[in-house]
Parts: sequence; C-alpha cells; structure tokens
Amino acid sequence: MDLEWLILGDFAQVVGNKLYLQGGGWDRLTVNTGFPTQWGIGIAASFIVPWNETDQTHSTSIEIVTDDGAQLAKIEGQLRVGRPADIPAGQAQRSQMAGNIGLSLDKPGTYSIVAFIEGQEVGRTVFNVVKGPFLEMRDREQGRASSGS
Repeated sequence: MDLEWLILGDFAQVVGNKLYLQGGGWDRLTVNTGFPTQWGIGIAASFIVPWNETDQTHSTSIEIVTDDGAQLAKIEGQLRVGRPADIPAGQAQRSQMAGNIGLSLDKPGTYSIVAFIEGQEVGRTVFNVVKGPFLEMRDREQGRASSGS
C-alpha cells in the first residue's frame, strides 16, 4: 500500500470516497494574534491499495510534528478496502481519509504532517508558521519600548 497524496486545508471530509476540501493546498499560516495560538486544520490523505492487499486491515497514522521533532498530535486508524466483484482483476483502488484537528502552535517555524502505514513513514508535507505584519510591528514596538527604558 502506498500514499498517493497528503494535503492540508481548512476543513476536510470524505463522504462516499469523495474528498470535500475547503481552503485546501496551503503550506503557510500567517499569525497576527500572537503566540501561542490555536489553529484548526484539515488533513486529507489518499492511499493506493494494490489488488493483493485488499480485504486486509492496514494500520495507518498521521503525526503532526515540530521542526525539532516534538509531536503535537497523532491520528491513528485502520484501513480496509474490499474487492468489488466488478473491479478488473489486478486493479488497485484508492482509499481516502480525512480529519480535522485543532493545534496549539507555540511559535513560528516549520511543522510536518507525516503519514505512516504499518508504522513505516510513507510521506510527509510541511507547512510554515510565520509572524504576520501586525505581529511583527507589535514586536518591533515592544522592542523599542523595552530598550528605551
């Protein structure tokens, strides 16, 4: 079994093996409110299940980690794809999963979403959390105020 793709969005849901993704495909969060901050993200993954791995249960997990390796969240699940009678012999199948999670982000930096199948890493995507212009301006003003005292 292989990871076909892993994508971030504002909200993700799979219904009838169709992905519904709002605000998808981003890789940068701009924070203007200060740290720590709470942020909701949607995560969607697509797995390709080969013919000979259908009708078997596979363990999957997705971890969200900081750039220094600290785990912020972990989503675990089981994936089992049947073999429909009308599918051509040998044909692989796509199985999609989606979830939504609230994260507490303590600081700017690079964060990774890492996908695992049977405990083995099969793919990752990264996103950057950056200070927005209002937060940068506030930090500069606070720095001037503290240096002038």
